[in-house]
Amino acid sequence: MPTLVLLPGLACDERLWEAQLPALPSAFDVHVSDVHMHHDRIETMAAAVLREHAGPLVLCGASMGGMVAMEVARQAPERIAGLALLGTNARPETPEMVQLRESAIELFERGEARDVIELNAGFAFHPLQAADAALTRRYVDLILDAGVAQLVRQNRALMERPDARPHLPQLHCPVLVVCGDGDRLTPPECSREIAALVPHAELVWVAQCGHMLTMEKPAPVNAALGAWLQRLLTA
Repeated sequence: MPTLVLLPGLACDERLWEAQLPALPSAFDVHVSDVHMHHDRIETMAAAVLREHAGPLVLCGASMGGMVAMEVARQAPERIAGLALLGTNARPETPEMVQLRESAIELFERGEARDVIELNAGFAFHPLQAADAALTRRYVDLILDAGVAQLVRQNRALMERPDARPHLPQLHCPVLVVCGDGDRLTPPECSREIAALVPHAELVWVAQCGHMLTMEKPAPVNAALGAWLQRLLTA
């Protein structure tokens, strides 16, 4: 049975995938990874995925989870049967974002995490979904539940992440790239770049959607992911 590993984004857990889990093809042995909660670098998170799951792997990563997935593929390309990369970025961190994350970390450590997350929650969503108070509250609660220590450690992991672009042209497994057309945290150009670098990658745009694809637009995300996974099973 193929193993499908879902890799959440920064400070997220299995709740990020709650709309996807019932819709995934039953042929897959599905696991939601928590390696980002136990390691402090993208490279060690990726190594942990390989240790924890035997055999060929299909990886589906959202945002930071996509960065982990790309690093797993760099470390052990022969183990990867497919990659689905949702709202992610292959580039290393920019100096501007390092500065922004350092400022946020200072506020987290001063006990102002809720203020920071609530203030910035709107940027994670398309304006149409940002107006949904229940949805943004779910997002804020999800992030804050991780706790300050995780927010600090995972932001530092993102600041120190490797450049994934050099190895992407060597990938030979099927790759699905999905991006919200209104993503303001990992702009569409990041997904275009990944799709251009990976041979035969499939690029899917989700209309009127921001960064939190799985929460904002579960129906089109499930349709794209489900169809791609079914093709893997029949290839």
